[in-house]
Amino acid sequence: MEFWDDFWSIIWWVFAATVFFAYLMALFAVISDLFRDRGMSGWGKAVWLIFLLFFPVLTVLVYLIARGKGMNERAQESAEASRESTEAYIRRVAGGSPSDEISKAKNLLDQGAITPDEFETIKRRVVPA
Repeated sequence: MEFWDDFWSIIWWVFAATVFFAYLMALFAVISDLFRDRGMSGWGKAVWLIFLLFFPVLTVLVYLIARGKGMNERAQESAEASRESTEAYIRRVAGGSPSDEISKAKNLLDQGAITPDEFETIKRRVVPA
């Protein structure tokens, strides 16, 4: 009989740990959504956070029911803004096209800032054979 008591204790512990982990994930999703929402006032966010502090499980459930659809939309908008920002940064840092790089190198060659060998090296690097 002792084996089954230990077995069901382990099953109960795994179930409780899974439920707790799921609750923490929902709690962090609610908190991040609160701070992501630009349409809600600071006072509204403060009230939600106070309720999360004193009635955590109930508040998470109410928030998911009342504002769950908007959570996904705000998360998608945030992801899209982040993606666009990253792409703009990459375009800004990456420089221009290969022809732009070659024309810059040609200007440097004409000014005497680089040697013809350096110009050829830049061309080979920009336009691989």
